Amino acid sequence: MNKKLTALLLALAMVLALAACGGQQTPAPEATEAPSAPVEPAAENTPAPEPEEAAPVTITDPSGAEITLPEDVNSIVVLAPSIAEMVVALGHGEDIAAYDTQSAGLAGLDPDAPMFDLVNPDMESLAALKPDLLLVSNMSLYDQQQPYQPLIDMGVCVACIPNAESIQGIYDDIAFLGTLLGEDEAADSLAADMRSAIDAVAAVGSAIPEEERKSVYFEISAAPYMYSFGSGVYLDEMISLIGAENILADQSGWLSVEGETVVAAAPDVILTNVNYIDDPIGEIMGRDGWAGVPAVANGAVYSIDNMASSLPNHNIVTALEQMAQAVYPEYFAQ
Repeated sequence: MNKKLTALLLALAMVLALAACGGQQTPAPEATEAPSAPVEPAAENTPAPEPEEAAPVTITDPSGAEITLPEDVNSIVVLAPSIAEMVVALGHGEDIAAYDTQSAGLAGLDPDAPMFDLVNPDMESLAALKPDLLLVSNMSLYDQQQPYQPLIDMGVCVACIPNAESIQGIYDDIAFLGTLLGEDEAADSLAADMRSAIDAVAAVGSAIPEEERKSVYFEISAAPYMYSFGSGVYLDEMISLIGAENILADQSGWLSVEGETVVAAAPDVILTNVNYIDDPIGEIMGRDGWAGVPAVANGAVYSIDNMASSLPNHNIVTALEQMAQAVYPEYFAQ
């Protein structure tokens, strides 16, 4: 090979070598990361909201006053024997921390508990007891204006239940106490038992023939200050339920009575719940000018349980049955 050709071949080999080793490489495209999903900011560790306190429950008591129900009832003061008996019947006798002197001896009450005057209780002593609930009747509100406001101001629930004038009023009072004490079911049961007993007496009384129906005088205070009642009183309803007629039904409410009025009415039967004299029946039988009254002439004068007939609550059933048996022994067997 001539020198010229050899030089050409060497030059060509160098060019190829430089292109292979020293030439600039085209860089491969850089790998790119796939777009990632947006990252949610971390949730803040916030405390759970506290439960809201239940709003106070406000209702209207039988006197028409607006009262706020206590959250719990563990201590009760009762200033009315009719109410005390209903509270006991609804299962809260052990919660009665104090009561009125007229309730002394009632079943279900602590005989060692403090007692208060029914009409004019000592307010400082009441406040010292700090009861959850104070129950009063219209008797405890006699001739006073808001006497219990200091207790209300210190958080005591004061509810007034005026003495019921009708049997329906008694049912209403039982229902109210059931709500107040959280004992609706017990109240319904108590009222149902009362209604059943009354309906049983009424069924017999309504079937008594008209010609056999008797007139009745019911005395609740003895001579010389005789006292009774006309229509619009639960005792008058009870006389009607047994199938008899109240000689004073043409008048209304509680009444002072003159002896001449009773003699002129000539009742077939006289009932009395007087318990503050030794012999109320003998006193009636021996009254001057009463010998000709049919009830006296026939010895048809009978005593009726004082508490059962005087207190407007579920226990009037006891008095109702006694009245029925006294007036119509042939229809109402013992």
